[in-house]
Amino acid sequence: MKPTNSLINRRRFLHHSAAAVGAAVAAPMFVPSSVLGMGGSTAPSERIRMGFIGLGGQGTGHLLGGGWTYVEGGYIARNDVQVQAVCDVRPERRESAHRRCNGYYAGKLGQAGYDGVRAYADFREVLARPDIDAVLLALPYHWAAPMATMAARAGKDVYCEKPIAITLDQGRNLVEICNRFGCIYQAGTQQRSEYGGKFRQACELVRNGRIGQLKEVYAYRQPGAFFPSQWTSEKSVPVPAGFDWDLWLGPLPWRPYGGEAGHTISGIFIGDLNWSPHHYDIIQWTVNPDLTAPIEVEYEKARTAASGTAVHPGGAAGRPEDGNVHYRYANGVVVHSTRYPGEQVGDVGGACFVGTEGRIAVDRVGLVSYPERILKEPLRPADARVEHNHGHSDNFLDCVRSRRATICKPETAVYTMNAILIGGIAMALQRTVKWDPVNGEFPGDAEANRLVAYAPRAPWRF
Repeated sequence: MKPTNSLINRRRFLHHSAAAVGAAVAAPMFVPSSVLGMGGSTAPSERIRMGFIGLGGQGTGHLLGGGWTYVEGGYIARNDVQVQAVCDVRPERRESAHRRCNGYYAGKLGQAGYDGVRAYADFREVLARPDIDAVLLALPYHWAAPMATMAARAGKDVYCEKPIAITLDQGRNLVEICNRFGCIYQAGTQQRSEYGGKFRQACELVRNGRIGQLKEVYAYRQPGAFFPSQWTSEKSVPVPAGFDWDLWLGPLPWRPYGGEAGHTISGIFIGDLNWSPHHYDIIQWTVNPDLTAPIEVEYEKARTAASGTAVHPGGAAGRPEDGNVHYRYANGVVVHSTRYPGEQVGDVGGACFVGTEGRIAVDRVGLVSYPERILKEPLRPADARVEHNHGHSDNFLDCVRSRRATICKPETAVYTMNAILIGGIAMALQRTVKWDPVNGEFPGDAEANRLVAYAPRAPWRF
């Protein structure tokens, strides 16, 4: 439980104050029905007060409605949420969100000039507000874990978009801090909750032996890793007016501004930290490994053409990403990380589960099996089930109220991210590595252990 949670404290205050307020009312009083929670609305005391930090495509989609976010009209359209703050280091983003949010509430409440949503350039001002219960973070890769950790320490519940963490040490720290401060945390790996339940169905069929004993999995996304030794830049252009480049960099080593920076800057990541968390999350869910058992990751160099040039379907020659990695779990399952021919950024990825009696493949577009009868036979009442909810954001908000763990709680999210990062480290080093999840290290491997963490730039010490 989280005894200091402001939402719970607010309810307790209102409950104990009800009698005193009733006695003090001596004359008729007329208030809008929405204030009382009538007419299908939610009373203010029951609304979750939220701040939104990071207002690019994903963050604005969550806030106001858009692709990939699965909330019609965005969080602002929900009667059980009150948006209190918007924040971005880019002035045009925060000013647009500020204007649109206040305009929405002005129309909904019939209050011209409504200004209950505040705009901020520095996220620390949002975290310092005692009246905010939860934050939604849609950030550059390197800020995800540090800011989520700071939010948890500030007493906020957190919905955080990928990649969750860019180093193994950040993930360990995130789990520890969320548990210590009672933070409800939801990772934005929404395939467990969305897409008509296709991923959940695949997971349950495999876990219940419909393809026999699971032997192999093909993951159609590569893992990735943060590789700071490649942090170089010779390009420098003026920083756009009002854009806080120093705060955007945050804990990363200083470098001059070299142009538009989206989620990250090229040259410091190997592989894929953006899409891969979605698919490895489903793979880990389905494989259901022993969370304490070591994982070995083998790096396989790309095959060589007659010319002597390393080649890979869909990839350029000569890079670590041109090879594949193979995860060997203690339960005997091997996960092959590969790419299908012609794969491009933005393709849906997915996974294929191969057993002794058949196989199942799933992605966001479809679910297929061989033989076909596997999908035609429904699960039996006695078959094992995995968690089912009615939407990823609904699950987060329900857990903020109930204080139950979310479907993508910190331990789940970080275990998935660890698989991606150790695979990325194997690609970066172009050799086999073995990860001990209990001790959080590569035993006897000093070279790999140097990539477990990086030294953050002052004052960002976590």
